[in-house]
Amino acid sequence: MALTEQQKTRIKQTIATCLRNKFSNYVPENNEMPFHYRLLGRDRMALYSFMQSLLTTFGTSIFEPVAAELAKNKFVKVETQYAVGREIYAECQQSVQDIVNRLTYQPQPNKISELYELTKHLHGSKNLLKPAKVDLFVESLDGEQYLFDLKTAKPNKGDFQKFKQTLLEWAGIIYTSNPQAKVHTLIAIPYNPYEPKPYQFWTMAGMLDINEELKVAEGFWDFLGGDGVYTELLDCFEQVGIELRPEIDSYFAKFK
Repeated sequence: MALTEQQKTRIKQTIATCLRNKFSNYVPENNEMPFHYRLLGRDRMALYSFMQSLLTTFGTSIFEPVAAELAKNKFVKVETQYAVGREIYAECQQSVQDIVNRLTYQPQPNKISELYELTKHLHGSKNLLKPAKVDLFVESLDGEQYLFDLKTAKPNKGDFQKFKQTLLEWAGIIYTSNPQAKVHTLIAIPYNPYEPKPYQFWTMAGMLDINEELKVAEGFWDFLGGDGVYTELLDCFEQVGIELRPEIDSYFAKFK
């Protein structure tokens, strides 16, 4: 499913707007670095600082709105920063913790069986979890719900247990409000930093069900927009970069 020209235009507008907003709100660091400035130039150091700042916000400022734009043609409901809710059955919450604890000493995740386990504990009293926002929520025509937590390309290995708990809690919250829900909770990684080598799944394999809980690079983007969309999306980013090059060069020239 190729992107329409209208989609490409909207996606490029989204990317360009996000980048221009970043320029308008960016405040360079005031750290004096006399050796670096003399060796590399203030403009290059300003560009480096800007890139570091941009990378920390790339997920919310660019990836999320672009993902939402892609998903609109395929899903009936699309929302970023989706409020998943707070209420969960106490027994279901305990089941989440039991699953995570079990995986720490028996690392054999199976998301389908884990979700089934949660559905067996939807009764009794309820607890309130801390308010949480899902980076991207999409719902298909047949009512299947997909909740994505967008992560950096190289997440810290020590965070995987927390990731797993979050994914299961989201599912538990959905089941608490609708026991018949068809729900999928996943980690999304926008690109593969090891390309052309495969993504190094082994770092997550003990806690996450790779087939059911993780989508990386084209696996994520093509899921949202259709086969081949990832390549077209990269072309959109490249075209915006070329079009904005004079603006970018002009912006950093003032730091010379």
